[in-house]
This record gives sequence, structure tokens and C-alpha cells, in this order.
Amino acid sequence: MTDKLTNAEVQDRLWKAVDDHHTGMLGLTHDSHHFQPMTAFVEKETNTLWFFTRDDTDLAQAVASGSDAAFIFLDRKLQACIDGRLSRAHDRERIDRYWNAHVAAWYPEGKDDPRLTLLRLDVSEAAVWITEGGLLKYALEVARANTSKSTPDVGERRDLNFH
Repeated sequence: MTDKLTNAEVQDRLWKAVDDHHTGMLGLTHDSHHFQPMTAFVEKETNTLWFFTRDDTDLAQAVASGSDAAFIFLDRKLQACIDGRLSRAHDRERIDRYWNAHVAAWYPEGKDDPRLTLLRLDVSEAAVWITEGGLLKYALEVARANTSKSTPDVGERRDLNFH
């Protein structure tokens, strides 16, 4: 069980986890397309996530300015559903800032690929689950819950508002 965390601490853990692991599923919330695996780049000062994509992908084509979207993030100790408004942006400064060997592998024509664009998620809220203790703690909590007719205490859930 986590000690009671402040919303600021939960928000810091969220951005650190996404910044450390980057990968999650991104999609529009009112659209029939499936969510897609994407790599997120965090700007915690502005509560913004940036994603590289091609402008001819289904997701990029479906994005209208300010489309409702979600980024689903999971790691061993933190899970989150991050909601916000998704828009397309060709921002050369951010392309230069976040460009790395992993990104370059998807764009053989480099930073000047005419199809390269960015998606910007302006985060409005997130539901965050923090799990401490790992698998052993989880197994002990499940055993305790089954013997005491209660539910496992595996962490904390918090709703964050970024406005």
C-alpha cells in the first residue's frame, strides 16, 4: 500500500514513468479506429505529450484539431489512462529535440521526410493507479483477501485534473 500521496506526487510519478518507458496505446475516444502503440515524449511543464507519426496514418488522418483522445500507459508500478485533446502539429523545434535513433528507424528519409508530423496531446485529466511492492506483495494481498473475505490492497487510485 502506498502512503497517501499528494496529487502533485502522483502527477510527478506519472510523468516520470511515461518519460522512463515512453510506450503506450494512443487513440481517439470517439472514433472506430483501434488504439495504436506509440512512443510519448513528455513535457510536464505544459502537461503535453508529443508523438511522432506520418501524416498518412489512419490516426493522423482521423485527427481533427482538438480531437478527444487517450493515451493508455502501463508499467509494473503505475498504470494510467491519460485524456486530452489531440491535434496535429509540424513543430521542427520538437522534432529536433526528441529525434533519436529509435525514432529515426521509422523515418528512413530523416527529419526532412515530407510525411513526418507530430501529434500533440494536451492533457486534461488522468486516472492513475500506483502499485507498490511487486509480485510478492500482490500474492500476499490476494492470499489475505481470500482468507479474510476482503479485497486486496495493492495500491492507490487517483484522478488528476490538469486544469
